[in-house]
Amino acid sequence: MSNMLIVHGGGPTVVINASLYGAIMEAKKNEEIEAIYGALGGTAGFLNEDFVDFNKEPQEKIELLKTTPATAIGTSRTPLYEKEYNQMVDILKKHDIKYVLFNGGNGTMDACGNLAKAAKEHDICVMGIPKTIDNDLAVTDHSPGFGSMAKYIATAVSEVAQDVRAMPIHVSIVEAMGRNVGWITAASALARKNKDDAPHMILLPEVPFKEEEFLTKVEELYNRLGGVVVVASEGLKDEKGKPIVPPIFKTERATYFGDVGSYLAELVIKKLGIKARSEKPGIVGRASATLQSSVDRVEAIEAGREAVRAALAGNTGMMVGIDRVSNEPYECEYTLISIEKVMMDEKVMPKEFIHENGIDVTDSFIRYCKPLIGGDIPDYAYFERNKEVSKKI
Repeated sequence: MSNMLIVHGGGPTVVINASLYGAIMEAKKNEEIEAIYGALGGTAGFLNEDFVDFNKEPQEKIELLKTTPATAIGTSRTPLYEKEYNQMVDILKKHDIKYVLFNGGNGTMDACGNLAKAAKEHDICVMGIPKTIDNDLAVTDHSPGFGSMAKYIATAVSEVAQDVRAMPIHVSIVEAMGRNVGWITAASALARKNKDDAPHMILLPEVPFKEEEFLTKVEELYNRLGGVVVVASEGLKDEKGKPIVPPIFKTERATYFGDVGSYLAELVIKKLGIKARSEKPGIVGRASATLQSSVDRVEAIEAGREAVRAALAGNTGMMVGIDRVSNEPYECEYTLISIEKVMMDEKVMPKEFIHENGIDVTDSFIRYCKPLIGGDIPDYAYFERNKEVSKKI
């Protein structure tokens, strides 16, 4: 008899607990596994040996994991070095843990790979479960967490658009998460139903931001439509690759920047004399269980199950990946990817998904993204106006 440990790392998603559910339920089917531990507080909880045994928890609580946002066992961004990985191996041996599952994004997969190397000679299997709202994990078609965030941003932009169209006197800047990649920002395009629907501009970090071109386009849209909705990535960069907003705070491991949305709104007000305001869903979006994608939830559960099956089969240093078989009907299958192909590598938006004008996405991206949100964005009623509405401040 051996035990299993599940660890969450990095920022949570609305389906990371669904993967936890899948892993627990698959592990419960195997008599070889006695205790199914969860590290309370990510790698920090791992190092502190702060574990919960899911076999001792009521099944009613386990079932709630499927639709519980964030992470029920906590997470962390604890710095890890050789000393910590060796300490982890000692902890695993102490608790007779033969199988370890890391659920997370780029940094977590790096930790997964490093622990797999340190633990290999001790006959301990370490597997990765993909998770990220940013959709930036390499090799896999997409990652659990992105589909729900895509649904949220598209729904939010669609709702904002109704407000802006009802009183078309200003420019609304919606800032989307994704510091280095534009997948979430791009997903806002799913809000559109008809020509001239919002978002009217999509600003990706993969495309250099040009202030004059931005202001010219905003003014043209405003003069033609009245209300304008712009969705901008929090990681917008200029032609030199520098963030368009300056850093406001730095630590040893991270740099914190000002809000892109506020910066762009101020530009519009100061340079064009047009009312503008910014919105920043942020954590509200990634924690929205109400807008959880059903497809995302199912895939997250299955990714957890697949990781357990792979570990029990003796695999280590691998991550569960998702391969797309077809778009219509949408179908995918699960595969195993060497963790070395994933560790600390970011998947940016490919050129074929970015419109040639640099401020929109292509139909190819829409076909890629739409199946992941688990349904259509709602339709809304609207009656066209016949008279002019004042637009200036």
